[in-house]
Amino acid sequence: MVRYPVTPDGRYFVVRGRLWRCSSPALPEVERQRLTRELMLARSAKGHAMRAGDATAREAARQQVDAAKHALGERGPVWWTDGAPDWNRHLARNTPYAEWYERVASETAE
Repeated sequence: MVRYPVTPDGRYFVVRGRLWRCSSPALPEVERQRLTRELMLARSAKGHAMRAGDATAREAARQQVDAAKHALGERGPVWWTDGAPDWNRHLARNTPYAEWYERVASETAE
């Protein structure tokens, strides 16, 4: 399994230089695992629908993906309470995580 760097505050992981919000750490592990399974099933259903050219099934699966990501805390209101802004989907180099990411990226390139 590929591990991506996680910001020091645990809010994001980085893929190809872009920040993606992590699941809420407040979720009980059993609930997080259940929601992750739902997310994976919905992603699979979306792919099947797209390959079949079924726009109705694709939209239903897309809504299931969105619902699972909201329940996990990866979308919607942020799960932290300190008022910090959400940098989800931003390039790390354009955020307050830029220096941290530069260090991480240089360490993994060595």
